[in-house]
Amino acid sequence: MSEAGQGGKEKTIFGKEKNPTSIVPRKLSLESPLKFRCHPGVRCFTACCGGIKIVLTPYDILQLTKRLGIPAHEFLHRYTTPTYLENTDMPGVIIKLREEDNKCPFVTPEGCTVYTDRPTACRYYPVGMADFHEGGTRDKDGNEETKEEEKFFFLVREEHCKGFEEDKQWTIGEWRADQGVDVRDEMNKDWLRLVMRRKSFGGQATLSEQAKRMFFMASTDIATFRKFVFESSFLDTYEIDEETIASIREDDVQLMLFSFKYLAATLFGARVLKIREEKIKAKIAEIKQRQDESVLQSIREYEELKAEMDGSKGGK
Repeated sequence: MSEAGQGGKEKTIFGKEKNPTSIVPRKLSLESPLKFRCHPGVRCFTACCGGIKIVLTPYDILQLTKRLGIPAHEFLHRYTTPTYLENTDMPGVIIKLREEDNKCPFVTPEGCTVYTDRPTACRYYPVGMADFHEGGTRDKDGNEETKEEEKFFFLVREEHCKGFEEDKQWTIGEWRADQGVDVRDEMNKDWLRLVMRRKSFGGQATLSEQAKRMFFMASTDIATFRKFVFESSFLDTYEIDEETIASIREDDVQLMLFSFKYLAATLFGARVLKIREEKIKAKIAEIKQRQDESVLQSIREYEELKAEMDGSKGGK
């Protein structure tokens, strides 16, 4: 994640400006060795928990709200600030750092108070991942194609971090498993691909305000998204099987994953949800009626204009 300070200003981190050379320029695999350990006895303990931009994924928010026992809207108000994701117009949130010391609100001198439910970004350090999955392509029948992922790993090695001086030996795969990253990747991947797909469009198109609000609501407040599904005309519009309905009614994680499908369908036209046939027919009839009315209006305007012109000629 970026080390930009909140409010859009770059902040110095450990006495230095943002420095991209902290990324070691070497591709790593799951089998690559890693010598690293972070614990309360290391000299830099919790130093990496300040002056940073921690973007929260939907799964991060879901787990933290459960951990804290508060609703999403309260969590968002108390602990986050709005941001835009990956230089796009897709809205998201980042952790709101404490004003007094510019550190994460959940960190203390003894460590992280929500450690077992800490955000995905915190789990990655110091191992980053590059995922070159490409989405958005379709086959000859218009169905979305899922290409094989191309991913590799790399180290972020900053001067302040003394964890590399510890004697613990891992492989990258063992480190990721220990940090619970694999589970987070699985939970986050479809949402992250929505963001990456939007990023790939660049400035060629913009999201409507309605689309932005829907993306933000589905990404940050699963309880409100559940109300949208079950208390609106949603189930009258889409064909959703009974098993899925039962699952998303009770299971927050399943509802979250379902919301990613809905966003893919509504924002990018992915054919992952089927609209009921009667709704399609009704929409076609509505469009046809508008077209017919438009044609009739054009005819009336033409006849009125013609009558005015004929009247003008007759008066000469």
